[in-house]
Amino acid sequence: MAELYLELVTPEKVLVSQKVDIVVAPGSLGEFGVLPGHVPFLSGIVPGELRFTADGKTEYFAVTTGFAEVSGNKISVLVDAAERATDIDIERARQAMERARERLAKERGRADIDLDRAQAALQRAIARIRVAEKVRSI
Repeated sequence: MAELYLELVTPEKVLVSQKVDIVVAPGSLGEFGVLPGHVPFLSGIVPGELRFTADGKTEYFAVTTGFAEVSGNKISVLVDAAERATDIDIERARQAMERARERLAKERGRADIDLDRAQAALQRAIARIRVAEKVRSI
Protein backbone atom coordinates (compact mmCIF):
# COMPACT_ATOMS: atom_id res chain seq x y z
CA MET A 1 0.00 0.00 0.00
CA ALA A 2 1.21 3.51 -0.81
CA GLU A 3 2.20 5.86 1.97
CA LEU A 4 0.67 9.27 2.65
CA TYR A 5 2.84 12.18 3.68
CA LEU A 6 1.47 15.20 5.61
CA GLU A 7 2.96 18.66 5.85
CA LEU A 8 1.17 21.14 8.13
CA VAL A 9 2.73 24.56 7.67
CA THR A 10 2.15 28.05 9.09
CA PRO A 11 4.03 31.22 8.13
CA GLU A 12 6.17 30.73 11.24
CA LYS A 13 7.11 27.05 10.99
CA VAL A 14 6.48 23.52 9.81
CA LEU A 15 4.37 21.88 12.54
CA VAL A 16 4.07 18.40 11.02
CA SER A 17 6.15 16.72 8.35
CA GLN A 18 5.66 12.96 8.50
CA LYS A 19 4.13 9.81 7.09
CA VAL A 20 0.52 9.30 8.17
CA ASP A 21 -2.27 6.80 7.62
CA ILE A 22 -5.13 9.31 7.22
CA VAL A 23 -5.76 13.05 7.42
CA VAL A 24 -9.13 14.67 8.13
CA ALA A 25 -9.40 18.44 7.67
CA PRO A 26 -12.06 21.19 7.77
CA GLY A 27 -12.53 22.14 4.13
CA SER A 28 -14.44 25.11 2.81
CA LEU A 29 -17.10 22.73 1.46
CA GLY A 30 -17.10 20.51 4.55
CA GLU A 31 -14.82 18.12 6.35
CA PHE A 32 -12.77 15.85 4.08
CA GLY A 33 -10.53 12.85 4.59
CA VAL A 34 -7.45 11.81 2.67
CA LEU A 35 -6.01 8.31 2.42
CA PRO A 36 -3.04 7.07 0.36
CA GLY A 37 -3.88 7.04 -3.33
CA HIS A 38 -6.38 9.93 -3.05
CA VAL A 39 -7.19 11.83 -6.21
CA PRO A 40 -5.35 15.18 -6.47
CA PHE A 41 -7.36 18.23 -5.40
CA LEU A 42 -7.23 21.67 -3.80
CA SER A 43 -9.45 22.89 -0.99
CA GLY A 44 -9.82 25.95 1.16
CA ILE A 45 -9.37 25.33 4.88
CA VAL A 46 -11.69 26.94 7.43
CA PRO A 47 -11.19 27.26 11.20
CA GLY A 48 -11.69 23.89 12.83
CA GLU A 49 -10.13 20.56 13.69
CA LEU A 50 -7.42 18.89 11.65
CA ARG A 51 -6.57 15.37 12.76
CA PHE A 52 -4.34 12.65 11.48
CA THR A 53 -3.47 9.12 12.48
CA ALA A 54 0.01 7.66 12.29
CA ASP A 55 1.13 4.36 13.80
CA GLY A 56 -2.23 3.92 15.52
CA LYS A 57 -2.07 7.28 17.33
CA THR A 58 -4.34 10.22 16.44
CA GLU A 59 -3.09 13.81 16.75
CA TYR A 60 -5.42 16.83 16.85
CA PHE A 61 -4.78 20.43 15.81
CA ALA A 62 -6.91 23.55 15.78
CA VAL A 63 -6.32 25.32 12.46
CA THR A 64 -7.37 28.64 11.00
CA THR A 65 -7.92 29.61 7.37
CA GLY A 66 -5.71 28.44 4.56
CA PHE A 67 -5.45 25.88 1.78
CA ALA A 68 -4.81 22.17 1.34
CA GLU A 69 -3.33 20.46 -1.69
CA VAL A 70 -3.41 16.72 -2.25
CA SER A 71 -1.07 15.45 -4.92
CA GLY A 72 0.98 12.30 -5.37
CA ASN A 73 0.32 10.75 -1.92
CA LYS A 74 1.19 14.03 -0.20
CA ILE A 75 -1.13 16.48 1.51
CA SER A 76 0.18 19.97 2.16
CA VAL A 77 -1.90 22.09 4.52
CA LEU A 78 -0.94 25.76 4.61
CA VAL A 79 -2.76 27.77 7.27
CA ASP A 80 -2.41 31.14 8.96
CA ALA A 81 -2.13 29.46 12.37
CA ALA A 82 -2.31 25.99 13.90
CA GLU A 83 -2.03 24.74 17.43
CA ARG A 84 -1.70 21.22 18.82
CA ALA A 85 -4.82 20.47 20.88
CA THR A 86 -2.81 19.57 23.96
CA ASP A 87 -1.08 22.99 23.86
CA ILE A 88 -4.30 25.04 23.79
CA ASP A 89 -5.01 27.14 26.86
CA ILE A 90 -8.80 26.80 27.06
CA GLU A 91 -9.25 29.72 29.46
CA ARG A 92 -7.27 32.03 27.17
CA ALA A 93 -9.34 30.83 24.21
CA ARG A 94 -12.56 31.55 26.13
CA GLN A 95 -11.35 35.06 26.92
CA ALA A 96 -10.57 35.62 23.22
CA MET A 97 -14.04 34.35 22.34
CA GLU A 98 -15.68 36.78 24.78
CA ARG A 99 -13.62 39.72 23.48
CA ALA A 100 -14.64 38.88 19.91
CA ARG A 101 -18.31 38.57 20.89
CA GLU A 102 -18.16 41.94 22.64
CA ARG A 103 -16.65 43.56 19.54
CA LEU A 104 -19.37 42.02 17.38
CA ALA A 105 -22.11 43.13 19.78
CA LYS A 106 -21.04 46.79 19.56
CA GLU A 107 -22.75 49.10 17.17
CA ARG A 108 -22.03 47.73 13.70
CA GLY A 109 -21.75 51.15 12.11
CA ARG A 110 -18.80 52.23 14.20
CA ALA A 111 -15.66 52.84 12.21
CA ASP A 112 -13.36 51.52 14.95
CA ILE A 113 -14.88 48.01 14.80
CA ASP A 114 -13.44 45.70 12.12
CA LEU A 115 -16.29 43.18 11.80
CA ASP A 116 -14.43 40.77 9.54
CA ARG A 117 -11.51 40.63 11.93
CA ALA A 118 -13.78 40.19 14.94
CA GLN A 119 -15.72 37.41 13.20
CA ALA A 120 -12.47 35.64 12.28
CA ALA A 121 -11.24 35.94 15.87
CA LEU A 122 -14.52 34.45 17.12
CA GLN A 123 -14.27 31.51 14.70
CA ARG A 124 -10.65 30.86 15.72
CA ALA A 125 -11.49 30.91 19.42
CA ILE A 126 -14.46 28.58 18.99
CA ALA A 127 -12.35 26.13 16.96
CA ARG A 128 -9.58 26.17 19.59
CA ILE A 129 -12.06 25.54 22.41
CA ARG A 130 -13.83 22.68 20.60
CA VAL A 131 -10.61 20.91 19.68
CA ALA A 132 -9.07 21.30 23.14
CA GLU A 133 -12.22 20.13 24.93
CA LYS A 134 -12.59 17.15 22.59
CA VAL A 135 -9.04 15.95 23.26
CA ARG A 136 -9.38 16.43 27.01
CA SER A 137 -12.56 14.30 27.00
CA ILE A 138 -10.94 11.39 25.13
